[in-house]
Amino acid sequence: MCVIKIGHGDKKLTEFKFVSCLNIGKVLNQNKSFRVNPCFRGKQVKNQTNQMHNIVERLTSLDYIIVIAYLIILMVIGYRASFPKKKNSDETLFLANKSLGWASIGFNMWGTNVGPSMLLAFASIGYTTGIVAVNFDWYAFIFLFLLAIVFAPKYLAAKVSTMPEFMGNRYGDSTQNILAWYALVKILISWLSLGLFAGGFLVRQILGIPMWQSVTVLVAFAGLFTFFGGLKAIAKVNIFQMILLIAVSLSLTLLGLHKVGGISALYSKTPGHFWNLIQPASDPKYPWYAILLGYPVAAVAFFCTDQSMVQSVLGAKNLKQGQLGVSFIGWLKILSLPLFIVTGILCYILFPNLKDPNEAYMTMVTNLFPPGMNGLVIVVLIAVLVGTIGSSLNSLSTVFTMDVYVKKINPQASNKQIINVGRLTVIAGCIFAVIVVLAIDNIKGLNLFDVFQSVLGFIAPPLSVVFLLTVFWKRTTRKAVNFTLSIGSILSLSTGIVYLWVLPPSEYTFWPHYLMLSFLIFVGLLLIAILISLLDRTPSIYTINEEHEANIEKPDKTVWISWAALAIVMVALYIFFNGH
Repeated sequence: MCVIKIGHGDKKLTEFKFVSCLNIGKVLNQNKSFRVNPCFRGKQVKNQTNQMHNIVERLTSLDYIIVIAYLIILMVIGYRASFPKKKNSDETLFLANKSLGWASIGFNMWGTNVGPSMLLAFASIGYTTGIVAVNFDWYAFIFLFLLAIVFAPKYLAAKVSTMPEFMGNRYGDSTQNILAWYALVKILISWLSLGLFAGGFLVRQILGIPMWQSVTVLVAFAGLFTFFGGLKAIAKVNIFQMILLIAVSLSLTLLGLHKVGGISALYSKTPGHFWNLIQPASDPKYPWYAILLGYPVAAVAFFCTDQSMVQSVLGAKNLKQGQLGVSFIGWLKILSLPLFIVTGILCYILFPNLKDPNEAYMTMVTNLFPPGMNGLVIVVLIAVLVGTIGSSLNSLSTVFTMDVYVKKINPQASNKQIINVGRLTVIAGCIFAVIVVLAIDNIKGLNLFDVFQSVLGFIAPPLSVVFLLTVFWKRTTRKAVNFTLSIGSILSLSTGIVYLWVLPPSEYTFWPHYLMLSFLIFVGLLLIAILISLLDRTPSIYTINEEHEANIEKPDKTVWISWAALAIVMVALYIFFNGH
């Protein structure tokens, strides 16, 4: 008989008994909390289990100094942004007093986008399939362009604080109410709770502390900036943090390239298809048609309509700065290849027998960074967490305060009352997120997180339909919009639940690729919305607001040059990274 005891973070040891050690891999694979290589080796599992904790064992005095120095600098930046010498009596937490320049906007949007789960997932996909995942960042430039040139002028001309307010101006209170609660649930679950869970899970793995401690400290730290300084503090902090992220991630890539033997060696030691952005239609994971048709559905919802992403643009000094800021994040996204994806490909060469590709990033860190640099990794993980969680809390606070409190509860609220409610919402959001994270962790751990992320992908089609029709087709009616946001969302999410839980594609092969499924739902909801609008006998459509229309500005020459240059670079990259 063979006996093995396995602990998982702060979980109690679980004891497994086997008639033969040959059965260990099979039995553990049946338990969803574990991922075990069929070619089980006791020594290998021990090494992999300790892999994440090696970073703590290797910390030196210099590492601790680096972490402390980082925290002090972060607090100073946040304090100066939150408590400026010249105070404005009309200052609010939500839109940074319309003071953000293009650099702040670009870095803040990127900081909101780059979470810990993305950091690890990109390295994992790079390890298993090569650069194909870069599509999810590089293909985005088309939809960032849509935000900058089509949506942003309308948002800024309407002088709105939230996306529900923008839709409410066009279709009335009922639409604003539906979208406000829709946005609140989306922010609480997809951005705040799941983002915090990913960070807490990672911190627990690295430092070996209980989940409740890790998530409480993380959310409290990120919440401080949002509570006192709002969007302005988060934006200022994210500039510093994203520059730090670039420096540390680039260092890891350069160390890996040196160990491999350079770029030519990297290319020669990997399969040719690793360097193709476009994969054949027969590819089971990322066929070209699924990315071409399915990704835009999520991209429009994410980049053009999501409060957490768009809020930085709403806080721009003017339209030009907003449009240049969105262009800047497009340029920053080019860095995903050298900073995140190549790390996973380098790991494929240096450590080819990982039992779990999700460990690619931390494996590179623990094996390549010399003593004294491991503190920088902890710093980067804190940075991406503070960026995502802080922006999420600020968006949550903005939507609840402006679309629920001011609109429904206290329309005559003073600026001081609005700020106080915003801060109370931040505290409530922190508490709610911690409770949800602990609930998720107690049920199924990381496996449930993966399922939730997939389910949330089915929220995108209704949002994309509603905003695209609103902007591009003036005949769209209130009934069509409200139906799509309510009934359409239920249909879309229900399909996702059936796809993931009831009839999973691993057992039922009739399902299309999940990106294609998202596209088909989008097309279906789009056709239904158009039909409702055309058949509505008493249509309530958007009446053009002359003041808003007069405020719409045309893009500056500098804006067009920036976007043209980005488009040329992107086309060149897509040509270069194909045919390998």
